[in-house]
Amino acid sequence: MKAKRNARNAKGATAKKAVRRVPAAGRRVIRSTKRLLRKVQEIPLQETHVAEAKFYTGPATSSYQRPAVTPVEQRELPQGYDEDVLVVQVRDPLWTHVYWDLRFKTWDECRARYNADFEKARWTLRAYDISFIKFDGTNAHRFFDTAIDVAARNWYMNLGAPGTSWCLDLGFILPDGRFVTIVRSNVVSLPLDGPSWMTDEEWMIPDDAFRRLYGMSVGLGPNVSSPVGRLWQERLKRDVSSGAVTSRVSSPVGKKAERPSFWLVVDAELIVYGATEPDAAVSVQGKPIRLRKDGTFTLRTALPDGKQEIPVVARSAKIDETRTITPIVTRRTTRTP
Repeated sequence: MKAKRNARNAKGATAKKAVRRVPAAGRRVIRSTKRLLRKVQEIPLQETHVAEAKFYTGPATSSYQRPAVTPVEQRELPQGYDEDVLVVQVRDPLWTHVYWDLRFKTWDECRARYNADFEKARWTLRAYDISFIKFDGTNAHRFFDTAIDVAARNWYMNLGAPGTSWCLDLGFILPDGRFVTIVRSNVVSLPLDGPSWMTDEEWMIPDDAFRRLYGMSVGLGPNVSSPVGRLWQERLKRDVSSGAVTSRVSSPVGKKAERPSFWLVVDAELIVYGATEPDAAVSVQGKPIRLRKDGTFTLRTALPDGKQEIPVVARSAKIDETRTITPIVTRRTTRTP
């Protein structure tokens, strides 16, 4: 064992001497090579650290900690805003949604004014039908009451009359039958539950143009030789030449008149519409007309030149009462050559 140890020591001493015998320039190359090898060995370790850093989300915790939550009672909306307000929202042609709020001061004033009667009063929503009128609080077509729980602060109401306009009052009925209004709502108009009965000028078409288009759609065409086609064309000619304002060119007697290359046809109609009680009897210019289920009506009539008086008379079916409204319309047509 001792001999082996001595041999290793001698070998190491020989290697050291050999290193010492290396020139100075060679030793610098060896040191540079060693530094380069150390840098190359460190590169994979640095890349690993960079890759791990991409997914670093902080120090790991031993257990999940629930974040602090504000108590529920601090996040809820207030029960009221201390103001007198009544709002109506349309849901569909029949139903509306109503919500309200009342001030504490309003409650105290009503209690002080009506004393014991206030505690016995019945809270009510009163709905007014104000279709086609400017409501002043007393001229509604009709109204009805709905008993409510005022503490509920909102209510669904079935007005049951598509195409009409409504306004609501929130108040209470005293034991003697008096209704006390606290706050009045906005005005809403219920949509129709079917096709609109309003005729906009943008979509109107003269009768003669309609018949012309209809004749072409069924195969008669503008120039036809069949008996039906000739009758149709004759009717068009009569409609154009009578009852309308036309631009014409006169021709000598005995010669056939020809249509000019440029021409103009103008006419006008009048639309009368309104509303009343559904069971009332209504006449326009002395002629009875049919009412819709909700009491509305509309009528298209000719409007010739001159002054036209159109009396509309409604007679109640429940009481002995008649109301008359007479629109007066004047038409004056000017022809310019």
